[in-house]
Amino acid sequence: MKSVLLATTLMIALAGSALAADGDLPEASSYNWSGGYVGGQIGYGFGGADYQYAGGDSYDYSHDPDGLLGGIYAGYSKQFANRLVLGVEADIAWGGLKDQTLAPGDGSYSAATRIDLTGSARLRLGYAIDRLLPYVSGGVAFARFSFDEYNQGDAYSSADESLVGWTLGVGTEYALTDNWTLRGEYRYADYGTHDFVTQPADEAYSTDITTHDIRLGVAYRF
Repeated sequence: MKSVLLATTLMIALAGSALAADGDLPEASSYNWSGGYVGGQIGYGFGGADYQYAGGDSYDYSHDPDGLLGGIYAGYSKQFANRLVLGVEADIAWGGLKDQTLAPGDGSYSAATRIDLTGSARLRLGYAIDRLLPYVSGGVAFARFSFDEYNQGDAYSSADESLVGWTLGVGTEYALTDNWTLRGEYRYADYGTHDFVTQPADEAYSTDITTHDIRLGVAYRF
């Protein structure tokens, strides 16, 4: 909830800055954000992964995976006469967000979380200030994670799972040239509660996973 409030505050701040700057701008912008684009991105992600074991809380792991990520994105935007920019965008990113801890009630066991793939399909709403575009975005998010448990360092049981949730983001994009743009973005994703069973131990877990991403992207606009 704190993360959502933070993102919402950032959105309001960006929107307020855009409106405040509006009085200093000419009626027409020399740059138009309409059109399609493709880009590449790099960044840093971190999050939380809490596991509840059906057989008792001695094996309720709590992980804070983090690491670098990189990927691609593509989308299409339409700028209207009132400078609002509405668009759709999809992205996919590969990375190595990971963490490993001992079982809280049994030190002979440990478990590791790894999130190696994330993606989303989102709507994007911005306000054009000539070559500057502050924006907010939101939509569906997905991720792939692995859970690996060890007994005294030896592989014990594991699961590879896919998640679907929602994402909310805020960012600013700047047109370096008529075709090339640079952006900075913060993204929050919540994948809700997910149940899974590890193999070969056949152990049932329930997990809640959330992530935060800070991304830098460069795109070519058509």
